[in-house]
Amino acid sequence: MTVVAGAAAGTRQDDLLLIDQSGARELVGYHSQMTDDNTGICSLEIGPQHLNRLGLLHGGFVSLLLDNGCGVAVRSVLDNLETQAVTIALSVNFILGVGSGKVSAIGRVTGGGRSLKFAEAELRDDAGRLVATGSATFRIFEAK
Repeated sequence: MTVVAGAAAGTRQDDLLLIDQSGARELVGYHSQMTDDNTGICSLEIGPQHLNRLGLLHGGFVSLLLDNGCGVAVRSVLDNLETQAVTIALSVNFILGVGSGKVSAIGRVTGGGRSLKFAEAELRDDAGRLVATGSATFRIFEAK
């Protein structure tokens, strides 16, 4: 998997990154990117503000990262960047607690048609250990 980086201004990659200029991204501090093989990556450098009372990455942030990894993957397969995709179902499996370092959710589209897309993601720590998995369904709203 090769990460698309250094794209010229006005390219599809730049447009995709602008789509993720959300308040949630700014507040939490995650970063999203698309790869050249239509997968989505959502990464977070874990800080004390991301931890639960046990000192582990809070499950809400785990879910957010998996959802966003899936969502970026879905966006990468849509023909029109004006088309909207919203999560209508998300299932998360927590596997391993992690309390520091960087985690990355890598999402890929697994199926769907014009109005629904299905995606899966794996959240791994910087040592490659599996932290959580997720699957999501997205409703597609075609641009007019």
